[in-house]
Amino acid sequence: MLHWLCLAGAILLEVAGTTSMKLSQGFSRPLPSVLLFVFYAASFALMTIAVKRIDMSVSYAIWSGVGTALIALIGFGWFREPVTALKVASMLLIVLGVIGLNLDSWRGTP
Repeated sequence: MLHWLCLAGAILLEVAGTTSMKLSQGFSRPLPSVLLFVFYAASFALMTIAVKRIDMSVSYAIWSGVGTALIALIGFGWFREPVTALKVASMLLIVLGVIGLNLDSWRGTP
């Protein structure tokens, strides 16, 4: 269970790092610029703990897929980026891809 919590934390920290990247405005704002590196370093540290017990294919698919979907939602909601049918369909494909990659793990297949 600890490894799944670490994976969840790694996802949230990666999302915080990517949001800080946008807020840094090309490294012109000091605090978000520093936080970008802090959040990414902490994300990678937690991801390293997660992959000790969770298969790399599973953990990375979840980390990148969920992170991508969350960042897209933040872009739409917080940064007022335009929402299009193609973007929504693409996000759904990402989620379906993560589910598809993990079906064997969720069924308990070795």
